[in-house]
Amino acid sequence: MENEFVINKNEILEASKSRGESAFLTEKRTEALDKLNSLDMIKPDKTRVSKWDFFTVTDQFVESDVFGSLEELPEAVREVIDIETVENVIIQHNNTTAFTKVSDDLKSQGVIVESIFDAAHNHPELLEKYFMTDAVKIDENKLTAYHAALLNGGVFIYVPKNVQVKSPIQMVVLHDDEKASLFNHVIVVADTGAEVTYVENYVTTLESAQGKLNIVSEVIANDNARIKYGAVDFLAKEVVGYVVRRGVTGNDAVIDWALGLMNDSDVIYDNTTYLMGHGSSSDVKIVHVGRGNQKSNFTTEVIHYGKETTGNILKHGVMKDSASSVFNGIGYIKHGATNADAQQESRVLMLSPNARGDANPILLIDEDEVVAGHAASAGQVDEIQLFYLMSRGLKREEAERLVIHGFLAPVVESIPIESVKNLLVSVIEEKIVN
Repeated sequence: MENEFVINKNEILEASKSRGESAFLTEKRTEALDKLNSLDMIKPDKTRVSKWDFFTVTDQFVESDVFGSLEELPEAVREVIDIETVENVIIQHNNTTAFTKVSDDLKSQGVIVESIFDAAHNHPELLEKYFMTDAVKIDENKLTAYHAALLNGGVFIYVPKNVQVKSPIQMVVLHDDEKASLFNHVIVVADTGAEVTYVENYVTTLESAQGKLNIVSEVIANDNARIKYGAVDFLAKEVVGYVVRRGVTGNDAVIDWALGLMNDSDVIYDNTTYLMGHGSSSDVKIVHVGRGNQKSNFTTEVIHYGKETTGNILKHGVMKDSASSVFNGIGYIKHGATNADAQQESRVLMLSPNARGDANPILLIDEDEVVAGHAASAGQVDEIQLFYLMSRGLKREEAERLVIHGFLAPVVESIPIESVKNLLVSVIEEKIVN
């Protein structure tokens, strides 16, 4: 069977036991290990992954340095954190929770910001309620089970009812060990009437690495809650990955996504929002720059179950060299979701003859009283725009850079932390120029 492999179950469970893992997480790990080889592999549209190596993990856990203060943070982390003003941040160094800072105000209101392992001990009833129950299932496919089996990092964030978190909560994952794999699990829960902005960054100091990337994020907005989820991913070459970010909304809830997906490796991305509650909404913005020979596949889906729900998808990609990407945007209005509104736009610029970008808008509608629309394009940089800028004295390379930055700006501007936004701009610049 393709993608079948041998895994040492006893070794994994013994290692988890030696770290004092909670009984619940060990139980879920065991369940995943038992189901692993009986599950089907993912089959992303227009991307053959039978030869992608998602499974060869050198070290399940890599112990790395911790930091005693913000001032001790490495430069790669300090670039995305304003150490003068940051109030709420958690740093993961490879597989080690290396630093946590949460304001006394949030603690007094019952807000939880902890590693996934600490939360399993300190808040078991909450973690067990949300861990791989609604947004993502352990037995969904071979890679979700592999994620649960090798879980080695992540964060649990819970905002109690009617608490409004004014300052963003930020997570930074520093990947600087070439053997470290990242099997992070992120859970963000805003209870009824709560509001929170969460921003995560995956940064690296490596040019290439041997580790694997298998991330699952579960984002739950209960009735009348609002969650803004921002991310900038920029990891090294050869870190083959599977990234799943899913959201579930209650009545009149909002989940907005702003994702800068800049990894230099081959990655399959799944971003799905389930609009379960009536009057709920989701706005999804994604930007990607592909280069070299990397292959990427993006499936972005908003599924409407509730009445009067609204889903907007905006994806902009830039492809250069021999990179290729598939952008699948899906607006799915289920039967009974009357007065739902599903809109999407996918646009791809190709900067070289060998680059390839497929933009595939898909509308699935099982209800009559709805509004839906889509737009898609894939092509070269607009020569008229270039001509105009060059007529003002710019060289072609400079004009092209300005056009590309303008093309990606709608997503960049939606990143809610200035330092993270600046990182995304610099990453885009670096990937365009080099």
